[in-house]
Amino acid sequence: MIVHGTRVTSVSSRFIEISHSIADRISNLLNASVFIIDEKGILITSSEPFGVETSSALRGRAASLENLLRIPIHYKTETGEIVVGPSLNQEPIPSKIAQALVELVIDQTTSNQEKNTDKSNLKNQFINDLLHGCIADEEVALSNARQLGMDLTPPRAVILVDASSYVLSSNDSPFQDLKAEQQRKTRDIIRIIVNFFHLPNDTICADLGQGEVCVLKASDTKNLGLWAQCHNDSKGLSSSWANLAALKRAADALLIRLRDETMTAIDIGIGRYHPGVAGLARSYEDARAALSLGSRFQGHNQVHCLGELGIAAFVGVADETTKVDLAKYLLSPLDHESELFTTLDAFFAENCCPSSTARRLSIHRNTLSYRLDKIFSLTGLEPRKFDDAVQMRLCLLLRSLQTTAEH
Repeated sequence: MIVHGTRVTSVSSRFIEISHSIADRISNLLNASVFIIDEKGILITSSEPFGVETSSALRGRAASLENLLRIPIHYKTETGEIVVGPSLNQEPIPSKIAQALVELVIDQTTSNQEKNTDKSNLKNQFINDLLHGCIADEEVALSNARQLGMDLTPPRAVILVDASSYVLSSNDSPFQDLKAEQQRKTRDIIRIIVNFFHLPNDTICADLGQGEVCVLKASDTKNLGLWAQCHNDSKGLSSSWANLAALKRAADALLIRLRDETMTAIDIGIGRYHPGVAGLARSYEDARAALSLGSRFQGHNQVHCLGELGIAAFVGVADETTKVDLAKYLLSPLDHESELFTTLDAFFAENCCPSSTARRLSIHRNTLSYRLDKIFSLTGLEPRKFDDAVQMRLCLLLRSLQTTAEH
């Protein structure tokens, strides 16, 4: 394993990453100490645990630097040198064989890096096009996804991670290439997400730029089993809202992991599942709206979804269909409680006055109190609190408008 100390070298983070990989492989293959220095002689990385050194410092560690195998390394416009020390088990290493092996490792590593970068860029662009509804033909989308190593056949919902506080932060980094450093930090976020969800690779994660990462998370019961509760969260709900509670719990746990590893504020927006590949664009709209409204009205370091935004969701979301769906979702626990719907209608018609509502319904005030408590227990919304009452009133109006339109 490569252990590296503080760096004052001005090479890019991409070149440093490649150097780590090359030094690690060569050290394992040759069983020797390996040092990589930049064009100024400053140590980039090594297979031994010590900090920044120059070629003169390395000279003090060996009888003669010239006696060590030294091979140049080039990556785009950057150059450096690989220095291979003597064998750790005192067995001689034929210089020609060692040099050929080192050159092969350099060639393979830099070539794979270019291929991975190209594929990553294609994947990011493809997912970005999906999220913005730019691919109309579902068969074409599925075929392109397969070529990029993605399986879009399982139901998927969008998790939108705003890690801009971490990715765009300035922390007196020794790297002069700020763009490369931001890309490295974004890869850190994606790595954490991949490890958290135990994904085989990062193909369903995309860098959207400016510190935002999108995850096309499989949202069926099988893939959310770790976060599903004993009772069925999605019972009686449409497919758009199915498993949303489990997805929210998964995002809550992911947020904790991200905050622990980055030590910065992170915001997450989650979208509902919508059928088909085209549904990813609608899920993204949900997640984007939840993230934007939630961070504005509820603060940062949270997971935001439309179902928990309160009145802000009805005010901030422009799409009428989404508002109607949200209204039905929030009141869905009352779908088989017609008496409670009647009670709510009467309660709001009487300006939330318990005594006049009880008279209107010809029931005792204690009975009314019991029904209102039951509504709160089922929906999580308290009709006797202003914000919740406004939200429930809006839900009732939207439901009635839809019913009228259907007839």
